[in-house]
Amino acid sequence: QVQLVESGGGLVQAGGSQRLSCAASGRTFSNYYMGWFRQAPGKEREFVTAISWSTGSTLTTDSVKGRFTISRDNAKNTVYLQMNSLKPEDTAVYYCAAKRPTALRVIPTRGYDYWGQGTQVTVSS
Repeated sequence: QVQLVESGGGLVQAGGSQRLSCAASGRTFSNYYMGWFRQAPGKEREFVTAISWSTGSTLTTDSVKGRFTISRDNAKNTVYLQMNSLKPEDTAVYYCAAKRPTALRVIPTRGYDYWGQGTQVTVSS
């Protein structure tokens, strides 16, 4: 049973930083892609960033590039999202997701197989 558990959300002031964690369990994730998505009130869920667990390659959406960084700790089976220079428009529920390996060696932005429960990030102005 794959389980993804996010933590680290909360209230932060604009310009501040926050780190989210996603603890993965239930199988070996060494060939998986791990992603972070977010959903703001009244909007669709959107891709934020993702990492290849095996190679460490990353892909990040333009709106957060240079401010958000995804990383992984193999020993802890945990993926992190470091968020800096936060803006009120970053306010959303942030979800961790995992995708099984595919034949295409590109980091996917959709079609993830497993999801966490989400953690709220609120950025005040």
